[in-house]
Amino acid sequence: MNQNSVSGANAEASAAPQVKTPSRGYGALKRAMDLVFSFLLLLLAGIPMLLIALVIRLDTHGSAIFTQTRIGRGGKEFACYKFRTMRTDAPHYCAKKDLENADVFITRTGKILRNTSIDELPQLFNILRGDMSFIGPRPLIPEETKVHRLRESYGVYQLRPGISGYAQVHGRDMISDEEKAALDRYYLEHFSFFTDMKILFGTVFKVLRAEDIHQGAVEPQEKE
Repeated sequence: MNQNSVSGANAEASAAPQVKTPSRGYGALKRAMDLVFSFLLLLLAGIPMLLIALVIRLDTHGSAIFTQTRIGRGGKEFACYKFRTMRTDAPHYCAKKDLENADVFITRTGKILRNTSIDELPQLFNILRGDMSFIGPRPLIPEETKVHRLRESYGVYQLRPGISGYAQVHGRDMISDEEKAALDRYYLEHFSFFTDMKILFGTVFKVLRAEDIHQGAVEPQEKE
């Protein structure tokens, strides 16, 4: 983890009490790019995603895709899609890092999907719907109240949540709630195409090296 980036984000979060409004011009451009690229990627990844779903169904009980209640833009809840990576009897409504024996519940295919972040592919539908963006603060589950309150105070919910974000390339599962919120605020205050490209390339690098992944995370309860 880049400690200088986290420390710098923490310092800026403490020093600047005012809430910044993100650029509307870039926000509109970003939404247009999200629509185009999510549609194209769904066309390209449609058959591979069906094959992944089939493998999941052969490997575990339950549906291949589950829905999670997550907090999105404006602090509103939405249904977030992911490939199933854990058994159906895994503890519910538990935030990341709170389960010490997560390996017991992660399926054989689930470990591969998590380490490669392929489990996030169904969120392309969330991007197409406008719930999410490719880049932005990761959407929280409602139980992550501490980070939620910090994001509210920092104005982070002006942004759509993303598949990857500034915190994901600066520690991901290995940093504290305060550090995550500070990094989210730093992203808001540096909201630009250049910042998004840095995060995009940083994400590719992190995924290829499987860095900062903590398997002590469980999936919130599936909606019926």
